[in-house]
Order: sequence, then structure tokens, then C-alpha cells
Amino acid sequence: MLTANRLRDGDVVYWRAGGWVAALEQGEVFPSPADAEAALAAAQKFVAANVVVNAYLFEVRADTDGVRPVKEREIIRAAGPTVRPDLGKQAAGLARARADPADDFASGAAPPAREKEDDVSI
Repeated sequence: MLTANRLRDGDVVYWRAGGWVAALEQGEVFPSPADAEAALAAAQKFVAANVVVNAYLFEVRADTDGVRPVKEREIIRAAGPTVRPDLGKQAAGLARARADPADDFASGAAPPAREKEDDVSI
């Protein structure tokens, strides 16, 4: 697949049929290295026009759930900004991934401490 960052807002975008889409699932998977290189070359006009920056190819694998990035970096980029998990792609991904809030602490991490209802902050 081919990805870049949109300069207008910094969002991660993916190549599809000569343009850019916001969701990994909508991006184009290239059947051959030659097709991938041709798309990367075509994307350079968007780089030159300051629409996107840092266009590059990355590896994906198809499985029963769809297309998934191979490298951790691309998994994180597809999920959205890690600094605001309550917004954007990250929030949608977390909602799907965590149907049960108890799963948040399945790894053994302790839940955050809760304040008592009678605690008063000054």
C-alpha cells in the first residue's frame, strides 16, 4: 500500500485510484511491485503540490478480517494519533477493539485510582 500525511491537517492518508482516502480499509493494495512503484511515482505530483508529504510504500497482509499492516508503525498510523485516543480513528478503533471495558486491564495493569465521592479538592 501507499501512504502519506495530508499537509492540511497532518492526517494519515492512503492511495486509491489516483487520489487519497482517509481509511486504511479504503486504500488500494497493489498486485505487483511494478504497480506499487507506478503509484508512488504518480503520488509525487501531490507531494510537489504540497497536498501530502512523505509518501511511501508499506507491506500489508490480507486475512479474514481484511487488510492489515505488517509493521507496528503502520498499525499505529492506521489507528490515528496516540496522543488523543478519544478522537478520530483511534477512538473508532478502540471502540471496536474493546467491547468489554474490563479488557483494558487484562494484561495485569491496575485500573486508575478513583477518588472517593466525599473527597474535596481545594
